[in-house]
Amino acid sequence: MGARGLTHVSVGARDLEESARFYRELFGMEEIPSPNFPFPVLWLRVGDLQLHLFLSEDPAPRSHHFGIDVEDFERVYRKAEEMGVRVKEGYYSGVYELPDGAVQLYLRDPAGNLIEVNHPHASHLDRSVVSDLRPLPSPQTGEAASARLYLRRGG
Repeated sequence: MGARGLTHVSVGARDLEESARFYRELFGMEEIPSPNFPFPVLWLRVGDLQLHLFLSEDPAPRSHHFGIDVEDFERVYRKAEEMGVRVKEGYYSGVYELPDGAVQLYLRDPAGNLIEVNHPHASHLDRSVVSDLRPLPSPQTGEAASARLYLRRGG
């Protein structure tokens, strides 16, 4: 009777169309039919999963986030720079290589939701494009050194 996986992540949006445009433009997500709820929602396809947007004026939590696996990290990195959506200061402003060789980058959507962009192979990246890649700032010893973001090898 255990959980078999996740079906979706749901985040607030101050403007559903603006947020949907952001996710379509940056990640190529596709709008899919959503049921009628007593409040406005919009559903997007993310591979075999979904991102659900709901209309909300509440501020996004500062550190709560969800991770998106991308095929072309360099394209997303460039587009995020162009759109000005990378986090500008603090820990989340870094581009990090994890102990398993995965890479992560943090962005904010139009409503301020934090998004972690992931790719399984930092070693495959063009360092002339992703020039600010660095290891995590904390020491990775013991069990931490064997941590894996991607549980299936290859992403």
